[in-house]
Amino acid sequence: MRIVRLLIDGRPTLACEHADGGFTALDGQLFSELRDTGRRVEGALLAPLEPTVVFCVGLNYRRHAEETKAEIPKYPVLFMKSPAALQHPGGPILLPRALRSDKVDYECELAVVIGRAAKNVSRADALSYVLGYTCANDVSARDWQKDGGGGQWCRGKTFDTFLPLGPALVTADEIPNPNALRIATRVNGETLQDWSTDDMIFDVATLIEFLSASTTLPAGAVIITGTPHGVGMARTPQRWLQPGDIAEVEIERIGVLRNPVEEETVG
Repeated sequence: MRIVRLLIDGRPTLACEHADGGFTALDGQLFSELRDTGRRVEGALLAPLEPTVVFCVGLNYRRHAEETKAEIPKYPVLFMKSPAALQHPGGPILLPRALRSDKVDYECELAVVIGRAAKNVSRADALSYVLGYTCANDVSARDWQKDGGGGQWCRGKTFDTFLPLGPALVTADEIPNPNALRIATRVNGETLQDWSTDDMIFDVATLIEFLSASTTLPAGAVIITGTPHGVGMARTPQRWLQPGDIAEVEIERIGVLRNPVEEETVG
């Protein structure tokens, strides 16, 4: 099933997206049983969920580690984003101006949504805890990530609007192998990243095993799983997002997450 959230009469409403591009309302809750009512609905597209917590994995594609001249990590490199960084499909990525950044980068990523509480999960059972998958853009202010964060990545990664998610949450039964998907970024129609999730150093099941070790992953936890090579920071010349750009993340079998880029308005 392709699950979306629509804003209808001021209220977020779960719906099923169909092949013709139309939507029908769903009864029930995202993390329990959902039933398709068959009733056609329309509304503004929202991110498919509001995460309870957002875990992020850095340096998780071999080619990306190579382009940044980083060693292959022994364990997953973990950081976090605030759920308040969430942005909806079509909503603007805002370039920070109060705490200014002129080096804002794009990162296409596969997002994993945990469907039920998971703790000390084995790799063999890990995918059974996944509700579904969606597209993410791990927007990153590289100046604050690298130079202004005191050695921590969170400052440069968690500005408002730095977590676009969507357009749909595709349930796990439709993607039996999340490590066999094409993943790409386009800016203004130019393809800047185009690779496969099979290049992950730590695959999705391994990440869930690692993140759930001695730690409860609640339903609604989102894991964004790293980005392939081609980021703006590593290009020659470097390529930063600019006002007026259109950033698109596309993942096979999930769809296209599209966001315009604007400057933050201060004052």
